[in-house]
Amino acid sequence: MSFLNKLPIKPESSPDKEQKSTLLGLDIGSSSVKCILATPVNPIKPEKPLKFKKSLSSGKLKVLGVSRAVHSPGNMHDGRIADISGVVATCEKAIHEVESLSGESAKSVVVGVSGEQVKSKTSTIRYHRNSKNKPVSEAELGELLEKIEKRNLEKLKTELELETDNPEIDLSLINTSVVSISIDGYRINNPVGFKGSEVVIEYYTAFAPTVVVSAIEKVCSELELDLLTVVVEPFAICRACLGDEVDVDFSAVLIDAGAGTTSVSVIESGDICGTKMFNIGGNSFTRQLTESLNLSPRKAEILKLNLGDDTKLSDGTIAKASGALGRSLSVWLAGVSMALDEFKNVEPLPGDIFLCGGSSNLFPLEEALAVSDWFEPLAFSGRPLVHLLDPFSLPDFVWESHPEKFDGVFVPCLGLLRVAVDTLLASPEKTGLKAKLSKLLSH
Repeated sequence: MSFLNKLPIKPESSPDKEQKSTLLGLDIGSSSVKCILATPVNPIKPEKPLKFKKSLSSGKLKVLGVSRAVHSPGNMHDGRIADISGVVATCEKAIHEVESLSGESAKSVVVGVSGEQVKSKTSTIRYHRNSKNKPVSEAELGELLEKIEKRNLEKLKTELELETDNPEIDLSLINTSVVSISIDGYRINNPVGFKGSEVVIEYYTAFAPTVVVSAIEKVCSELELDLLTVVVEPFAICRACLGDEVDVDFSAVLIDAGAGTTSVSVIESGDICGTKMFNIGGNSFTRQLTESLNLSPRKAEILKLNLGDDTKLSDGTIAKASGALGRSLSVWLAGVSMALDEFKNVEPLPGDIFLCGGSSNLFPLEEALAVSDWFEPLAFSGRPLVHLLDPFSLPDFVWESHPEKFDGVFVPCLGLLRVAVDTLLASPEKTGLKAKLSKLLSH
């Protein structure tokens, strides 16, 4: 089943406004805000519910401009918004820059959410039907999906309550994905109308604390932007990699290494199998260099960024820094390994690893993944190949020009724009079972 079947949940508070031609992708990260302005190459026309087509001709996006602005201290904490007014100020700076560069502006925005408190789960439910000779109906399928969502919410809420020691935590559903559906062992795209006795559904759901989502909504309100949707960023990255082709055959491990958090996602044959996150990122390596080598944070950051360039650093400096980072690297690799070990339903794991995000260009991360033995206990068939994810290689993006310093840090933002188009292509109905099934099973 195509990844295009897996659309985000549109916030109920978001008004159903006239669709704008220019879209803004806003990635509010731990250390900086990244934004991209883009416009669909072809007009966006919502599809009718439960209709199928080979590809989405209106899915291509022309990138008009990109920008990045660094947060002030205290704006973010553990990947979450800590100071709304401070984050608004940083966003205003980034948006003003991209609008000045492109000569365009947008009112519709899609915003990413990440961090260790964003939880996702892929569950398998086996449903034995009493009336095997009666076709599966939309209502019957909808009841199954709602049961899975409720069960996953309860499990993830319990998990987060234990982690945070907060029994009152409230979660909001962000993204849902039908990974696979089969009836009596026969895999199909849309079970409605099929007969059979056993329905097996693999279903991906992602939740975030309601306080996190409400903070994003407040930021967008202060910026006077219409929030189209909130998206789990690993979900968006997967979407960016797959493009518009329905019958895509793409399998990979995607690692988004940010400043404060790292997410690990697995795609198998074009289907997202799930995402895991942990709170270790580039800032941890900066702190390690600061403490171990008695450097200022600024000098430690510069040293970290230059570790892969022997023209800027002496062999002795590289050796000292590499030694200082040994412990942090081991902890980070352990986090990646633990995340991948949870994908018990994927064997073997995909043999290609793509690295993106704000810390993806750090030489120690790529080298550690490529040469150490961290992968051996996992279900890889051999040593995986490690690649930096090139944003210019992502499908269905058209570039007016190639911006300077445009690298893997902007991949999540590109993914947000892809999901924005998916959201606009979905049924314009906002509520009800028919709209939900349209989002999950259309195209």
